[in-house]
Amino acid sequence: MRIISALGVVLAGLSVIGAVTAYGQAKTHSQYDGAAAAVVDDNGNLQVPSDYRTAYQVLGSWAVAKDDGPGSKQLHVVYASPGTVAAYQKDGRFPDGAVLVKEVFNATTNEMTTGTVSSAGTLAGWFVMVKDGAGRFPGNKLWGDGWGWSWFDATNPKKTTSTDYTADCQACHEPARQSDWIYRQGYPIFNR
Repeated sequence: MRIISALGVVLAGLSVIGAVTAYGQAKTHSQYDGAAAAVVDDNGNLQVPSDYRTAYQVLGSWAVAKDDGPGSKQLHVVYASPGTVAAYQKDGRFPDGAVLVKEVFNATTNEMTTGTVSSAGTLAGWFVMVKDGAGRFPGNKLWGDGWGWSWFDATNPKKTTSTDYTADCQACHEPARQSDWIYRQGYPIFNR
């Protein structure tokens, strides 16, 4: 009877060790926790998070003026992953793993009782950035300067069309270099 009891204790111990080992391996498999883990795979490939409209916080929006005539040619609506705004308000920095998603809409412009109004038309795509304070993907050309960067056409939120952030993304953000590549002035929540 003692041998059976001892064997039971040993088997229970081995089960606990196995569960702890599996948990530890699962935790180290992903380079990020939280929102970024759902956006970044182990090779640093990004995708548009499926829940950004319901789980993320709206930061603000931008209107890009038409080159000819009144109104806007594009509207940009920007979202931040849960906890990003609170962390930024606490210490003035984007936390590691923060995800920013910018929806880009082609605008439609019409005359209304309030005047000439532009509104969101068809979705053109998304621009996704993930804060990377650890330099996790040095061999991936979509990561650098503290962020992962990717553009996605509206037809495929899982496959970026970007190939190199320095050529495809960074030029548009150059004026915001001193504010961690983000145009914070467009987001009132960061300027409180």
